[in-house]
Amino acid sequence: MVSKAASDAPSRAVEPAGSGKYLTSSVAGAAKILVVGPLGVGKTTLIGTVSEIKPLSTEAVMTQAGARVDTVVADGKTTTTVALDFGRITIDGELVLYLFGTPGQQRFLPAWRDLAKGSLGALALVDTRDLESSFDALGNLEELGLPFAVAVNVFPGSPQHGIDDLRAALDLLPGTPVVTCDARDPQSSVRALIALVSHLIHVATETS
Repeated sequence: MVSKAASDAPSRAVEPAGSGKYLTSSVAGAAKILVVGPLGVGKTTLIGTVSEIKPLSTEAVMTQAGARVDTVVADGKTTTTVALDFGRITIDGELVLYLFGTPGQQRFLPAWRDLAKGSLGALALVDTRDLESSFDALGNLEELGLPFAVAVNVFPGSPQHGIDDLRAALDLLPGTPVVTCDARDPQSSVRALIALVSHLIHVATETS
């Protein structure tokens, strides 16, 4: 169960990655959160940006063999997550989020489903340059019944769409939060995570 204090918590000053090794005595709760989305959408970047510990990353160089089954993104990305990304962030001094980034390709679905076990929810990153690439991840979350928020990661030159248009394009339920973020920016990324936590609290309150 997530701490209710996080529902209206302002984004805290984010410590540099690797600066906080141990949890503080003020921590009252913890939650496992997935960070999902297609290849190259910014999952590894977001986790590395906000993590207060040195993040774990399983990035591997993409090969010609993998090119036959993976969609190559336009920005020249040469690596991909093959197992998971992991980081940790404390929100408002009370709630610890353990962030698990999933592989972007559908061929890693078995590992993706294992990572989902015990998760309270997910932050789904999307890229407006290719919204269709997010359908698999969103479909997997819905199939698992995992509550989620959508964070539109803003890239240079990304098409701008209204929230209602994005909801329609992604076929989202009305209560699903949709926010914009820059995965490279700590405060922006933390705000996206807080939007997810607030949604999880709302869902838990409705079902209790």
